[in-house]
Formats: sequence, C-alpha cells, structure tokens
Amino acid sequence: MKQNTTRDSSREPAAGASAAVTQWLADELARRGGPVRQRAAAGLRELGAVDRAVYAAVAATPTPSLDEPLRRLSNAANNSVLWLAVAVGLGVAGGSAGRRAAVRGTVAIGVTSPLVNLAAKSTWSRRRPDRADAGVPVGRNVRMPASASFPSGHAASGFAFAAAVGRDQPWLGMPLRFLAAAVAYSRVHTGVHYPGDALVGSLLGAGIGQAVAGSIDRLFPTPANREPQRRVSRHPGTPGRR
Repeated sequence: MKQNTTRDSSREPAAGASAAVTQWLADELARRGGPVRQRAAAGLRELGAVDRAVYAAVAATPTPSLDEPLRRLSNAANNSVLWLAVAVGLGVAGGSAGRRAAVRGTVAIGVTSPLVNLAAKSTWSRRRPDRADAGVPVGRNVRMPASASFPSGHAASGFAFAAAVGRDQPWLGMPLRFLAAAVAYSRVHTGVHYPGDALVGSLLGAGIGQAVAGSIDRLFPTPANREPQRRVSRHPGTPGRR
C-alpha cells in the first residue's frame, strides 16, 4: 500500500511549486516598487495562502457519503459528456426553443474549451496539487490530468453551457448553474484542482457563454428578438400606427 502512495505522489506535481510561482510573482511586484504594486503583491500572497488552505481543509474533512457521488459527477463531466447529454435531451424533447438552446450551449462549449484548455492554461502553467501530500482520501481519486491546473476546464465548460442555455431557457438556467457549481466543486473535492482554479474557470465560462449567446442572437435573430430591434430603429419622432 505504501508503494502505491509513493508512485502516485511521484506522478502528481508538488503543490509547493504553485506556491513558489505565486511567491515569485508577488516578489516581482514588490521589487518594482510603488504603493499599488506593493498592495497587489500582498494581496497575491494572501490569496495564494487562502487558496491552498481551503484545498487542504477540503482534503482533510471526512465526507464518505459525498465522495463517491462527487467522484462520479466529476468523471461524468469529462470531455463535456454531461453537458452534451443535456443538449441532446433539449434537442429531442424541447421543441424549437430547446433545439436553439442546445445549439447555443454546444457552441459555447466549443468556444470555451480551446480558450481555457489551450490559451489560458498555457499562459499560466500552474502545477496540479499533490493529492497524496494533502491527504486526499483514495476513494475520491479520479484520473489526474496532465494539463496545467489553472483555470479549471470542467468549471469553465459547465458555466459556459449553463449561461448559454439559460438565455433561451431561463427556467433551466438556474438548475444548470447549480449543476455546474457542483461539477466545479467536485474537481476540488477529488483533489485535481485548487479552489481558485475552479472559481476563475467558472467566471470565465459564464462570461464566454453569455458572449456566445449574445453573438448568436445578433447573427441569427429569432422573430421575438427582431421586434425589439424594429422598435429601437424606428425614428423617435415618428408616431406609431394606431
């Protein structure tokens, strides 16, 4: 048993590496001087400490009744399979509005995934947490991705999908956001992300999802969207028909 733990630890990058990067950035800001940079450096150090402390607290808290459901939820969201399944359900059972919402959500994932998993992760190469060192229970473990830790792609895709679908289906937007939040937390619970990774990924995904949905509205307006546009384009001094 001890041998397996050692092997897993050697595969997973040390959490101290991410602390070292945060410390280096804070030191660089402090070195350049100025009150704004000094405050930014102090804030960066404190945020990094909080991020690691919350991760350690989650790892150390026994939650046997939650471990298996959250592990399954985390795996279900791999490659956005969970969200694509929801999109299929909307397309089949949701009528024309459901099909439109499914297209929005799928496009939002298609835009978010490369932006986060390729562009953002390569810009900020934060190393993954060391689950063995933090004491994450083995029963929570999912596969440790080889990609950078920051930001969370699972969180970004989930919130992008929820934001885009919610524009057409407001009644579904809130439950999907709760589900996306559960997926984001599951990535921390299973030990593959720090809380900051999940938080920033969620914010990025929500913003990208809203932007994608708005772009689709402008490019392919529905009859309901065209009517407000006609009202706005009408000259203010021109009386309407009676």
